[in-house]
Amino acid sequence: MARRKRTGWVKLAPIDPRKLHRGCLSCSTACLQAPLDLNIAVGFGASYVTRDGEIVLDGEHDKRPVTVARAERLAAKDPDHDWQIVRDGPLHGETFQRHGKKQWVCVESNRGFA
Repeated sequence: MARRKRTGWVKLAPIDPRKLHRGCLSCSTACLQAPLDLNIAVGFGASYVTRDGEIVLDGEHDKRPVTVARAERLAAKDPDHDWQIVRDGPLHGETFQRHGKKQWVCVESNRGFA
């Protein structure tokens, strides 16, 4: 759901904390805001960073680890776009949208593909 429009893109509403899917109880990666040191790779599945829907970093196949901090460095250079981190793994899936400097907010949470 849209909250606010900024320079041509829509800022999505943060997920309701009650709807955050926890995934595996012993190794949950659930969070309402992604920490900068989070490696976005899920290991088995897909993870990527998009700018206006176009993939700019592949979290599973890049030679260097793709962290939220790395995505933040890119987004900070070109902030007037819809920047998102998508993680689609077994037992969990999350989408984080950049809402401001060093703020990557969970806007979607699901059960993943398995």
